[in-house]
Amino acid sequence: MKHWTLDDIPWESFDPSKVDPDLLKLAKAAALVEKNGLDYAAYLAQVFPEDVAFKRVAEHWATEEVQHGDALGRWAMLADPSFDFDHAFGRFREGFHLPLDATASVRGSRAGELVARCIVEVGTSSYYASLADATEEPVLKAICQHIAGDEIRHYNLFYAHLCRYLETEGLSRWERLKVAFGRIAETDDDELSYAYFAANDEGEAYNRKRCNEEYAKRAYRYYKPPIIERGIAMSLKASGFKSDGWVAAALSKAASRFMAYRQRRLAQAA
Repeated sequence: MKHWTLDDIPWESFDPSKVDPDLLKLAKAAALVEKNGLDYAAYLAQVFPEDVAFKRVAEHWATEEVQHGDALGRWAMLADPSFDFDHAFGRFREGFHLPLDATASVRGSRAGELVARCIVEVGTSSYYASLADATEEPVLKAICQHIAGDEIRHYNLFYAHLCRYLETEGLSRWERLKVAFGRIAETDDDELSYAYFAANDEGEAYNRKRCNEEYAKRAYRYYKPPIIERGIAMSLKASGFKSDGWVAAALSKAASRFMAYRQRRLAQAA
């Protein structure tokens, strides 16, 4: 059962005067990634073929992800009547494909796959909490708050199943941390870059570096220290390390400095 539906969004409160053009570009791209949730569920079903309980969780998770995409896509069409969400999603699916023919996790183990899923939920919960804080448009704020809450809940679901698999697969803390850092590094991969391109194409050919930089220079400015600190703590927990103390504090400070540094570099390049 979904925790909210599109009918719970206060669409009648939409205020076009408070639409930020940069947030609109980010919302369009995010809508495409979220809408693609069913492909992720298909991939997970092949990685966990006999685990009925987990596959049921993954199917429900994917349904909620699709709803996230529908909500963001509907808002984007309100904010920009020229935006065709279905057409953009079709373009995204033509240009980006998940490894749906895989029969084992691309992370090397099922526990590793669940670590990666936890890290994705850390990233998305932080992202939507940041957008909710940044926007003054009431409908987008409500949507992002709903999604951020879902992503925290999804993290807890994947973490619970991770704990179950660790009992049999015994993935070490350092192996889990390696998977976590690897998944974080993939924020520069084709998924977000191509989604940004498919949603915001202005007639140029796809260039991953350019699209990734266009996305990053808009997104990074919205992350605030408390959200970064929470994300680091959740990532450390999924990796088997203490989520508080000096390590978490040092990583939070380093992450904040990196985001500020990259934002400055991207602004200078622009």
